[in-house]
Amino acid sequence: MSAVRALTVEPGRKGSLSLEEIDEPVPGEGELLVDAIALGVCGTDRELADGDYGWAPAGSDRLVIGHESLGRVREAPEGSGFAPGDLVVGVVRRPDPEPCGACERGLFDNCRNGDYTERGIKELDGFGSEAWTIEADYAVKLDPALAEIGVLMEPMSVIAKAWEQIDKVGGRSWFEPKSVLVTGAGPIGLLAALVGARRGLEVHVLDRNTEGPKPKLVEALGGVYHTDGIADAIAGTEPDIVIEATGAVSLVLDSMTATGPYGVTCLTGVTTAGRKASVDAGSLNRELVLENDAVVGSVNANLSHFTEAAAILADADHDWLQGLITRRIPLADYTETFGPTSGDDVKVVIDIAS
Repeated sequence: MSAVRALTVEPGRKGSLSLEEIDEPVPGEGELLVDAIALGVCGTDRELADGDYGWAPAGSDRLVIGHESLGRVREAPEGSGFAPGDLVVGVVRRPDPEPCGACERGLFDNCRNGDYTERGIKELDGFGSEAWTIEADYAVKLDPALAEIGVLMEPMSVIAKAWEQIDKVGGRSWFEPKSVLVTGAGPIGLLAALVGARRGLEVHVLDRNTEGPKPKLVEALGGVYHTDGIADAIAGTEPDIVIEATGAVSLVLDSMTATGPYGVTCLTGVTTAGRKASVDAGSLNRELVLENDAVVGSVNANLSHFTEAAAILADADHDWLQGLITRRIPLADYTETFGPTSGDDVKVVIDIAS
């Protein structure tokens, strides 16, 4: 049996990340065999490498990490809808074996009992290897033109869900938003701004970086880039929507009251447990209630969000999307993607095929 290189960790042990050879995966019934092209690296992967969490597959001490995939089909079963050469991305989450009501309806991103599994995170090996397999029902075909940028699919799926949640919450009454504030100009924040611009909204983005690619990326969308805090970002305008994409405690709290009346705040950034901040709970409650505001958390995505993400990427400005990928690192140099991040970085990608 041939071998492939893979990025693995021993979950819960800091410093266990390594590039090792494993047996090349063999596709089961109804599965595709995929040659990896690229792998996106995000905060979740760095937390796995730091031993903060993660769960290995049953019977194994190590987990192949990687949930932001891009690959090309090598083998596909007849009647699967896929063919060799197709560009594909894998859905990350799977429903629990004894599905809750949400999981059995395909809404496993909103699993109620927590027994779901996730590729590269929880009990299922991920996409951080030179070849991987995936059930045809959990693979999404991409436009061939996305070969350089399709690795942005997973974060875009998170944004597709976030905007869906905003629409659902806003739809409880008349809702015609005109403006959106995005806090954080990382990949999630910038993709959120892209969708806001595509919807014809006035887009504002708040980030602390004053130089590098982020301001230009926002300006290219027709948006306004802010660096002087949330009060400055909303001066002269009351955004109808705030999408919080940093997880910074102060911004999370401030974003809840940054909207105008009947505003929707969507929290997408995950805060490290134990972070504390003083808050005037009375004023916060008063504003949320008296203005009919709503705050909703959103994470992960199901198959429908991945499908929507593929359509958004195919239709967006590919040169602009290319600008989000600020570093491409060969697989052999993977340690460079897990070190300190630069203020100039937006998205760091491991080029596996190279």
